[in-house]
Parts: sequence; C-alpha cells; structure tokens
Amino acid sequence: MVVDLQTSSSFKVLTLQEKDLWNRYLHEACESDFYHTWEYHALDKQGQAFMFIYEREDLFIGVPLIKRPIPGTGYYDCTSVYGYVGPFSNKDLLAIQDSIKQDFHLVFRDYLQSQKIVTVFAVLHPLFKQQGLLAGGFTVQDNASCELKPVGKTIAIDLKQSLDEQRLQYRRPIRMKINQLRKKGFTVKVAESEKELHEFIDLYVENMAKVNASEKYFFEQAYFENFMLSTSFSPRLLVAYYEDRMVAGAMIGMTKQVVQLHLAGTRNEFLRESPMKLIFDEASLIGRANNMQYLHLGSGVGGAEDSLFHFKRGFSENVFDFVTWRYIVDHSVYVDLVEEKINGKTAPDVDLFPLYRFV
Repeated sequence: MVVDLQTSSSFKVLTLQEKDLWNRYLHEACESDFYHTWEYHALDKQGQAFMFIYEREDLFIGVPLIKRPIPGTGYYDCTSVYGYVGPFSNKDLLAIQDSIKQDFHLVFRDYLQSQKIVTVFAVLHPLFKQQGLLAGGFTVQDNASCELKPVGKTIAIDLKQSLDEQRLQYRRPIRMKINQLRKKGFTVKVAESEKELHEFIDLYVENMAKVNASEKYFFEQAYFENFMLSTSFSPRLLVAYYEDRMVAGAMIGMTKQVVQLHLAGTRNEFLRESPMKLIFDEASLIGRANNMQYLHLGSGVGGAEDSLFHFKRGFSENVFDFVTWRYIVDHSVYVDLVEEKINGKTAPDVDLFPLYRFV
C-alpha cells in the first residue's frame, strides 16, 4: 500500500510479502538491529507483521509492528516482536525537525485509525535515540494519548575502548572467574553443526524450566533453526564446552554496529561454575573482530534489577534506559474495551498495557 498525501509527505505499508523492500529500507537506516529485520519478524507468531514507512523528500521513518485482532470485537491493536525495536530512519532521529515529527505523528495516527487499531505497544531500543521522535506530538492529539514508560535499565559493553579498558570494567570476581574457567579447561567456540544447535535448544529449554521462566521465553525448534539461517543479519551460536560436553550457549546477532545477546542458557549442574561469563567475554571479541560498537547484554527479567541484571552489570559501567511506548489511538474505544472486560467490577490496580488484554 502506497498513499500520497496532499502535503509533501507520503506513506506506505510493507508486509512480509515485500522482503526485498523491507530490507532495503533497513539497509539505508542510520541505526537498526536484527530485531527490525524481515527475517526476525517472519519468526513471530503473534499476528500480522507489517512496517509503516513515512516519507518526506529524502527522509523516511520506519515503524515495524505486529497487528493483532482484539478477540470478540472488530478492532485491532499492535505490539512489537520479542526484543528491542521501535522506529528507525535514514536520518539522525535527534535532528529531525519538529514540523516533520508532527506530520509523521498525524499521518501515522490517521493510518492506525483507518485500520481500526486502538493501541500500540512497543519496546524501544535502549541504544537508539527514539524517544524524542515519539514524545510531544502524540500526546496532544484529540482522543489519543501517548506515554513513554521507563521499565528499567540495560547493560552494554563498549567495544570501541581498548580490550584492556573493557576488561578492567569487569568486576574483579568476574575477571578471576574467567581466568579460572580457562585454566580448568572450559572453552568457547562458534557452533558449526545442526547437532550443536539442537543440543543447545535442549540445554536452553532445561535452563528456562529450571528458573520457572514465563511462556514467552520458550520457542519452537523451528524458531532457533530459522534464526540461525538468517541472512539479513549475522547470527552466531556460541557454545561453552567442558570435557567435550556442551555446558552453556548463547545466540547472538550482529547488525550494523550492534552485537545483540539474544537467547542464552547454562546446564543446571554448571550454574555455579557460570561458564556464561566466558561466553560474554568471547562474544565481545567476535564483536571487535567485526568492527561492532556495542555488545548489548540486555536487562534483567522484564527490566527488573534482579540477579540477572546484576550479573550483566558486572561486565560494564554502560547503563541505558529501557523504555516502552504506550500509544492509545482512540481513548474512547480503549475505555469501552476495558470496561467491557471488567464488567462492572473495580479495575485492577496493575501497570499493564493494554489493560483489556490482562483483565
């Protein structure tokens, strides 16, 4: 779908049937991650993936989303894929003029309304300056509201500093443990076979079950296989071995300047040894070899400053904001949907969005 507007702007909507065009826009983007790619969106099973493209002269802004029907209604809402996404552009997001931002807001809202989309929820990318594009204009529209909701913090290792400087930021116990693991004979390699991938899948599922992870952290075998076959970014599976046995692993993706830690797990009996420390260090070396700027380790579970967050925090002093975008396109319809779900009861005091999907 391509629509020319009466102003100098226009928009188009790309679906998964337009892989080459989807990837072309990402190729021209100043900043993007593998979470934005066509191939990663093709893995998603939540609904219908699409990319909204706003264009004005030589500028474009892209917003990849997943459109879902709201059960029992004629309405829809949008969410983002698992990971860090949000808008991207071929221009510096911080340098886009206010007048263009406002026009983008209006054009995007009008499209959403035409599709009977009530809300948009997306997890923004902590390393990209997306918040300024989304703030302001969305909040002053009639019958609409926008909130940029802080969730927590994420951790990234700066790969442009020297390796010595990087490792000096590791907490002393982590540096000592990495050396101990190497002396004990733990090694890390890039997986090269389907057998290794399937062994990692079993290991990952075992680890998620051990920590009582929520359903969203479990994936079908095809998800892992297709991720590793992706060509629009560079996937790697790093695996740690001890005495010829795989004891831990992590899937990473490299796109433009970012190495992104994706899924990781450790065999239950090796949790105390923590070979993931060795994998993180090795991932940073791979990032350096590929001229990446950051190794993004992510957050704690759901953005919490939990044990996982503090583990990652031990590798770097670089902390970034973890923010979600909550946009109500039609507040009247949103209220009606929530009230219909509550059915005369008191609304629960919970910070979930969109609320009608959680009551």
